[in-house]
Amino acid sequence: MSSEALFTVLILLVGLERVAELVVSQRNAAWAFARGGVETGRGHYPVMVLIHTGLLVGCLVEAWLADREFLPALGWTMLALVVLSQVVRWWCIGTLGHQWNTRVIVVPGLPLVSSGPYRFLPHPNYLVVVLEGLALPLVHSAWVAAAVFTVANAALLRVRIRAEERALHAVAA
Repeated sequence: MSSEALFTVLILLVGLERVAELVVSQRNAAWAFARGGVETGRGHYPVMVLIHTGLLVGCLVEAWLADREFLPALGWTMLALVVLSQVVRWWCIGTLGHQWNTRVIVVPGLPLVSSGPYRFLPHPNYLVVVLEGLALPLVHSAWVAAAVFTVANAALLRVRIRAEERALHAVAA
């Protein structure tokens, strides 16, 4: 099997992981809304979906059409970072439990989570997204996809984190 085909399998697996996230997110959204959850920041959500979908598509397009080669020292290191990012992502999801969502939904009266990875950082999942967005394309030397995602994601996270912080502080006030 070619390195491009194996990379395609990796991207498909990451895509399936994203589908699993969306299933958990929908379940948690229903839980939150049933308890009076308030959603904010809806305007940036479609942009976030587009950027994250674009990452997966961009990885494949660049690997196949730009004929990027697999560089073992880079590829294996980046694959290890991709796997690590998945582990930390699901640690975040597990730590937040029903409060985790791909959308910004806050249930009034619930305390802020300060355990798990949230002991160390206020937004560890966003660090994971940054790491994965850089590492995933570089598994197969797709540096353009890595650069485009990194810049787009940085702009998105500026908006996303502000929206989330406002929502969390509004409920805590």
